[in-house]
Amino acid sequence: MSVPGDSTASPFDSEPPSEPEPSGDLRICIVQEQADWSGFNRPEEAIYAAAAALASHAESVRARGYEAGVVLANDAMVRQLNASYRGKDAATNVLSFPFQAPPGGVPDDRPYLGDVVLAAETIGREAAERGLEPTAHLQHLVVHGLLHLLGFDHADDAEAEQMEHLEAEILGTLGIANPYADLSA
Repeated sequence: MSVPGDSTASPFDSEPPSEPEPSGDLRICIVQEQADWSGFNRPEEAIYAAAAALASHAESVRARGYEAGVVLANDAMVRQLNASYRGKDAATNVLSFPFQAPPGGVPDDRPYLGDVVLAAETIGREAAERGLEPTAHLQHLVVHGLLHLLGFDHADDAEAEQMEHLEAEILGTLGIANPYADLSA
């Protein structure tokens, strides 16, 4: 938490991060940045539930015993990060930043996976365009982002098929329909 007048304060500091919460032994720390998440039903609870569903899928995912951060951001912040780190000057729904230990760093008891950054406006707009419940779309993107932190990708068709299958299985445990079903028809 920053103190007014503190020269190290981030312009995005609005609330202190929530304490990491176990979600099926995948600990999640949520940071609320300057964004309006009021269009989502209990986003923090939805994030914890998505992480727990992913962690309970341990035979395929191996997520137990890790920690990750989830940043609830706005399009402006995500656009800035996307431009800085990916060279794409546009907002996107989710970005994943895998943790990279500094050279000579000491391993932690509970390895830190990295951070997932979510853009409220883009996620809300996509949900409306696709006729999805916004919180269900949020949970899909949390699972998607966390899978990236665990090393899954969709750079080629085989990787995409494996990742989409995992996402659909995990989301199914939350009662969320396969988000890729309409795309394969």
